[in-house]
Amino acid sequence: MLYNNIMNAAVAPPVPEELDAFRRDRTYLGADHHRNERRIWIVTGICVVTLAAQLVGGALFKSVALTAGGLHMSAHVAALLTAAAAYAFARRHAADPRFSFGVGKVGYLAGFANAVVLAITALAIATESVERLIHPEAVRYDGALPLAAAGLAVNLLCIVVLRPARRKGHTHDRDGDLNISAAHLHLSADAMVSVLTIAAMALGAALHWDWTDPAAGLAGAILVGRFAWNLARRASATLLDVNPSSALTEEVRARLQVDGAEVVDLHVWRLGPGHHAAVAVVAGLHVDVARLRQALAVIPELSHVTIEVATPGATHQP
Repeated sequence: MLYNNIMNAAVAPPVPEELDAFRRDRTYLGADHHRNERRIWIVTGICVVTLAAQLVGGALFKSVALTAGGLHMSAHVAALLTAAAAYAFARRHAADPRFSFGVGKVGYLAGFANAVVLAITALAIATESVERLIHPEAVRYDGALPLAAAGLAVNLLCIVVLRPARRKGHTHDRDGDLNISAAHLHLSADAMVSVLTIAAMALGAALHWDWTDPAAGLAGAILVGRFAWNLARRASATLLDVNPSSALTEEVRARLQVDGAEVVDLHVWRLGPGHHAAVAVVAGLHVDVARLRQALAVIPELSHVTIEVATPGATHQP
């Protein structure tokens, strides 16, 4: 017997406000979707202005580290525009029946694309830094330092604007909305690059070491490359339906194994921020599907459940 159960608020107990789980309409978007979209657009505008200032300053003052900051900021602008487009697409197509499990993964697709852009940016910064180490050029520290400090201040402002909301209550969803957290981590990495830039230029101005500026650019490239790898790994895990939480899977299994029922097969995957799906095959002589549904309803991240009741003694091929 196949029982397809899409949990809804009418039968579910109260859940934390930041998780809009138990959806009947298959709209598996994050609870802060609209708010996060507005914040992304605000920060995009700030970053565009900063990008222009850094690139012009790097050209005028011949600072590869400042130019590297501008190139990294251009990656942020591209990433923010991609994130904003993902929010808009998901919002407009949230109820589109063509998407069998909703559009909650659009943000993860945007995150993976942004990871690729970051990796390319890291390679470009590293190439330019190595070139400047081999063929050093004098840096005009008097103009570059104030502009680098201003860039750091802008990054810190954007980090505050995009600070992820704290999730309360019982939750296994550690990633949350990857779209907004990826943008936040982008700018956090850029702030670290800015700190390296300022330190390198201050040291170079004091000791007349021109190599410190490109060395800071190379260190920043390594930092950006590492971040790109981590972001790609997290986004691809969701896109490839990797089990998002072993703790969540074990909780689902434990709640299904009641009254002598045995979980023969179980699959859990992410549908979107704060939303997960589960497919379970349960075997037993007296399996009460309604009771199993109620047992799973207390898990706020579980939004779509399919339960198959197998005949006792029958074999199941996953």
